[in-house]
This record gives sequence, structure tokens and C-alpha cells, in this order.
Amino acid sequence: MIKNLVIVESPAKASTIEKFLGKDYTVTSSYGHIRDLVKKDMGIDTENGFLPKYEVPADKKKKVSELKKMAKEASTVWLATDEDREGEAISWHLKEALAIPNEKIKRIVFHEITKPAILEAVSNPRTIDDHLVDAQQSRRILDRLVGFELSPVLWKKVRPSLSAGRVQSVAVRLIVDREREIQEFVSKDYFNVSGLFKVRSNEGIEYSLKGDLNTKFEDYDSALNFLEKCVDAKYSITALDKKEIKKSPAPPFTTSTLQQEAARKLRYSVSKTMRLAQNLYEAGHITYMRTDSVNLSDFALGAAKETITQNFGSNYHHSRKYKTKSANAQEAHEAIRPTYFSNRSIANLSREEAALYDLIWKRALASQMSDAKIEKTTADIGVSTSQYKFIATGEVILFDGFLKLYIESKDDDDNEDEDMSILPPLTVGQSLDMKEITATQRFTRPSARYTEAALVKKLEELGIGRPSTYAPIISTVQDRGYVVKEEREGKPRNYNKLTLNSSGKILKEEKTEITGADKGKMFPTDIAFIVNDFLVKHFPNILDFKFTAKIEKQLDDIAKGEIERVEMLKKFYGPFHKIVKEALETGERAAGVRELGKDPKTGLDLIVRMAKYGPVAQIYNPDNAEIKPRIASLKKNQRLDTITLEAALDLFRLPRIAGEFEGEELMVAEGRFGPYVKHASKFYSIPKNIDPLEISESECIEIITIKRTGEIERNIKSFTENPEVKILNGRFGPYISNGKVNAKIPKGREPKEITYPEAVILIAESAKKEPTKRRRS
Repeated sequence: MIKNLVIVESPAKASTIEKFLGKDYTVTSSYGHIRDLVKKDMGIDTENGFLPKYEVPADKKKKVSELKKMAKEASTVWLATDEDREGEAISWHLKEALAIPNEKIKRIVFHEITKPAILEAVSNPRTIDDHLVDAQQSRRILDRLVGFELSPVLWKKVRPSLSAGRVQSVAVRLIVDREREIQEFVSKDYFNVSGLFKVRSNEGIEYSLKGDLNTKFEDYDSALNFLEKCVDAKYSITALDKKEIKKSPAPPFTTSTLQQEAARKLRYSVSKTMRLAQNLYEAGHITYMRTDSVNLSDFALGAAKETITQNFGSNYHHSRKYKTKSANAQEAHEAIRPTYFSNRSIANLSREEAALYDLIWKRALASQMSDAKIEKTTADIGVSTSQYKFIATGEVILFDGFLKLYIESKDDDDNEDEDMSILPPLTVGQSLDMKEITATQRFTRPSARYTEAALVKKLEELGIGRPSTYAPIISTVQDRGYVVKEEREGKPRNYNKLTLNSSGKILKEEKTEITGADKGKMFPTDIAFIVNDFLVKHFPNILDFKFTAKIEKQLDDIAKGEIERVEMLKKFYGPFHKIVKEALETGERAAGVRELGKDPKTGLDLIVRMAKYGPVAQIYNPDNAEIKPRIASLKKNQRLDTITLEAALDLFRLPRIAGEFEGEELMVAEGRFGPYVKHASKFYSIPKNIDPLEISESECIEIITIKRTGEIERNIKSFTENPEVKILNGRFGPYISNGKVNAKIPKGREPKEITYPEAVILIAESAKKEPTKRRRS
């Protein structure tokens, strides 16, 4: 007989909680089965806004039956799923699927998995919050409605197997819009001027002083003219300004700020951060990791004070109670923090978990530390022959405060702070000697492409999504092929540099820099542009940022019990369904067609478009369908929106004959998997570092020879009885293969000594073990 049955989501969480409860409590988990239980909404009753009767999948019935039996035997069932809406919905699904009477249920929630928190939750149980369940159900219904109704439109009007989503498509729009902004950006050049000066103290010590001119020049001639004026100029300190400033620490982490900072400092992806944070939470090391609150409990504030005072001194402590800016944040929840500030580090964590824990510990503790006090000095350096002046700035930390422990990182676009150094002793009127003045050509830059962290920040700013949805959004847009996260090489660009040296000579140089290189950024694919444009045209509301944020606000209102979910869903679905029907009936097919010009050889039109298997260039006659079009696939680094006529024409230079070898032609062509050489009906891949348009006869022969040598070394033994059966060298050692099934070679056997009958038997035994799995040879 079970007295108290506690059900949680995962075995790890169950294991941690079990340590804090007595023998009267049986703790179990339904991980892998709850996921199926919450899929009750795969079908939707759009008239009433309710989900149809759910049937448990056959392969899950055994586990569900076990849970049902345990729940029936128990006097009390404690539902201890997570504290957010999803956790509330899981508890409700468990109640329904396991047929648990309301009078047996006690719902408990906690922000952290510690003994005091668990015992406190057990002492203060509540019922399942139907409003939170309704909000979560409504979100899933809305997402299904949009996904199930929009995706078939894309299948018919764009390409099969595409998908759309209420929030996913908005995230893709942000990335597409940013890419277009970058493509359309026209860079303007200008000249930055900086000066390096010598200054002597009263004691005769020589210092260097660097300053930047308080203006930028629009062109080369203006910059050169200024340097020419500086040749005979006198330089002196015309003004000094000292002021004390304070820097305050950042608040403790919310879900989004943790994802952003882990990306900046640790280079973690959003999904990796959440996976590691989940591990830390379930092991009882940090508080709940899906939260939009920056609030800290009184217990946490007291523990932080004690830790700071013991480690740094009482003058480093400054208690703060942060208020969340988001109007929809739940202040009853807490920010992400260590469960115990006294635990500076945790034993038995993986290296990645330890790094994330350290980040959380430092950020939370620093939020309760004193402001840093900094003396900022600004010196104006006058130029006797010009109206402009150089400005030198420096900082001295008077009291480090929270900086002793933690400094928040910034995104590329936000990091505008200049490097600050300590200025030497200076006085107004003091003369300076010019060592060097440089005028460097610079170029304006467009907004940076989104990183995962920057996209999360933007979604949060727009009010789109909630803490539990950021990671799935980021993963989905990549998994569906709309976005790729990759490294792209930049291009060389020349720039001018003018240098006036201490001898009065101006040196003129042309230098080269690499521009446009990006690493770990999110790039939209060609299909993302096409789908986005189609959806924006036919479903402007769904792709509208304010509309999506409004829906999020309505879901929050449902969670608070302020609006009724059925009415909200009806108001959304009616107009939406009407637009879907119109798009299916009247919407034009979208293929992303872009006209580039004419093929100079034939005079026919050359376009680029999206085909069934990817983007292609096409030479054709739009007025004569009998003329067969010529089609060539775009290269991996080419895009429908940016490819030029010249680059597209190059694609039709293949296939071409590169020469002859062993009496057979060497044909170079481009296939679905990249460029290749075809020789004697065999295919040989061309390495990435060789341009297929320029590959020579000798290079083709070398590729073929290397491949043949590799095949000879790979083939240990073949059998005349059946040439398909071979003994081969693989990555993990020798093995037997018939082209369909691979078999291991028994330990102690020499591969060359295996006979054909033995090989056949070993392949047959291997096929019996995994009859449905085909292996590559």
C-alpha cells in the first residue's frame, strides 16, 4: 500500500527530491511518457476550443498502466511538476490520463530543489490552477491551428514538406529582414584621426598620451588637409575635467539573460544552456531556470549578504531588490540563482555544467554587491592651427565593488565603450610634443546579423515568446531548414592610411583588411526568403510583431483568469481560417523567381528560382515551351537574392571536358552533392579547394589515382564465388560486407584467412540481429 505518491517529470528530479522526503513518500517519474500524455491536442475542436478525447499510444500503455495502478493504491497523489504553465498542464494531463480523483490530488510547486523548499511545498499544497492550464492549452492550440493550416498552404503554393508556425515564422522574418537590411546597406567611408603625444611630468618622466579627434572627415582630401595643417602646429592641454561616476551591477539572470550571457562568455548555444541549466536545477544546485523575474527571495538576500561579507568585507555589500521591467513577469517567481551561495563550486559536475554554475553564482552574488566608484578624466588637446581638438580619456577605479567579481559582457552592436587607460599627470596649458597623427579610412557598417543570444534578446524586447519557448524557437527555425548557423569568410577591401610623423612628413599607404566575415551568426536560407515573402503578403497579421506580442499578452491574461480562452480562440480562428481559404484559392505560386538578364550565347532569358531540390539557375524561352530549358544548381555559397548574371552564367560552363585519361574523356560536372569528375562511368568528387571551372587534366588524373589507391588499400580480400562479398578496412577495423549488410570479424581471426562460406554465415548472423537496419559498406 502506497501512502503518498509523488510524481515528477524526470528520474534525476525524482532522485533529488526522494532524498528530502521520509519513508512515507514514494517518488516516481514518467519521463518519456508525460511527453505523450501532453500531446492530447494533436486534434482540435475549433468550435469549442477544447481538445478531443485522447487515446494513449499502445507502446506507452504499459507504463501508464503502472502509474495508474500506483495512483489508485496511493492515499494521496502529490503532483510535483515544474512551476510554470507547462508544468501545470503536465499535472492536469496526469490527473486526466491516470484518472486520479480531485480529492486525492495535492499540487506542490517550488523554485528550487532543496530540503527546506520541498518541505515548505509539502506543507502548503494547492489544487491544480485551471487558468494556467488553459493558458498552456491555448498556446498549443494556437500553435497547432497556425501550423496545421498554414503548412498545407506552403506545400501547395511553395514546396512540399515546408512548415510554418505562429512564433517560428515571426523569428524567421526577423532574420530575413536583417539579412535584407545588410544586403541593401550602402557603406560610406570616412576618416578617423587619432594622435599620439609625448608629455613630461615635473619630475622629468616621459609619458605617452593618446587622443582621438573630435570630428570625422568625410573624404581623403579633407583628412590630408588636416594633417598638412598639423605639420607646424603646437599642441597643449586646453581643458581638464575629472568626475566620479558609479557603475551598478546587472540584475541576476532571467532565462533570456542567462542564454545571452552564456553565449557571449561561454559560447554556448541556447539549447545547450537550457540543457545544462536543467541538469543543475534537477540536481538541486540552482533555482528554476525558466523565469522572467529578477526578484530574489528574502532568504537569498540574506545568504548573499553573509557570503559577500565573509569573502569581501561588509563594505562590498549593498542589498538590492530588482523590479522586472516586463509587465507580464511573475514577481512571485525568482531569478536564477544558486540554491546556496555558500557553495562556491560543486563537486562531480561536468566541465560545462561547472562553467555555467560559476556564471550563475557570480552574477547573482554580484547583483548584491556595492557600486564600483570610478574617476573619469577627460583632457582636451588643442591644435594651434585648427578649430578641432583631440580628446584623451582615462579611468581610475577608486573602489572596485562588484567589478571584483563580475563584469557583464555586451553584444557587438552594444559594445561602444572605448578602451580606457590611466592618464599621466596633466595640467591646463601644458605643452605636448607630437609623436604621430594617423588618419585611417573606415567604413560604416550595417547592423550585425543575429546570434542565437541576440535573437532571444530581440524576441524578448518585442514581447514575443516566453522563457520556456525561446530555446524551442531557436532550434525549430534551424531544424526546419529556414536558418543556418555557420561561419562565412569575408572579402578583402583596400583602405587608405595617412600618417604624420614627428619629423613633419606625411606617409601615404594603401592597406588591405578583411570585411564581412561572420562566425556563429544566423543566416536565412533561400527558402526562408520565399516563405517569408509569401506569408507577409497573404498573412500579414501572423507575421506582424505587434500582433504576435498581443497574442502573448492575451495568453498571459488567460493565465491570470482575466479572459476566457474559448472566446479568445474563436476571435482568432474565424478571420484566420478565412484568410487561409483565400490564400489556397487565389494565392499565386511562389518560386522566388528573379530575372537576371540574357544568355549572350543564345539570347534566351536567364532566371534563378527555387526548384524541388533547391535553388537553380535556368536558361529558357518563356514564349516557347518546346525549347528544353537548361538548368544548373546554385553553389552552396550562392543565394537567389544576391547572385549576379556573371556568376549564374558560370554555372552553365559545366559539364565540360577537362582532357583525356586511359583513352576515356575526363568530364567535369556539378551534382546534388557537389562537383565531380566522371571517367569510364565512375565518379570522383572534386575537393573543395579546387575550382571545377578551372580544374586541369593533370588535377583530374591525380584525383582518380588517389581514389584508386585508397580503394586498393581498403580492399583486404574478395571472393570469386561472389564479387559482392568483400573483406574491407573500415574506420574501426576490418569487416565483412555484401554491399547491404556488414558483419564483424570474430576476435582472434586473421581477416585474410576467412573463407567464403564463413563470410556468408557471419553476414547471415549479422542480418538476423538487426533485420530492419541496412548498413553502408
